[in-house]
Amino acid sequence: MAKDKDRFIMSHKEGSQLSIEGVRMIFVDKVTGVNYFALCNGGGGTALTPLLDADGRVVVTNPALLTD
Repeated sequence: MAKDKDRFIMSHKEGSQLSIEGVRMIFVDKVTGVNYFALCNGGGGTALTPLLDADGRVVVTNPALLTD
């Protein structure tokens, strides 16, 4: 992948840094298609984990279907 392209896209964002729940985001790796769940709160805490489906499998989006 070219260096001038970002590898990850944000596919979803909700919430607020000012709320106790923080900001919840889903990022997709444009190379592998793996989806990641990220949580950032106003207190400086951040968490990142692969997004899992109801059966505990990693959610993967077909990279060919991704658009910037």
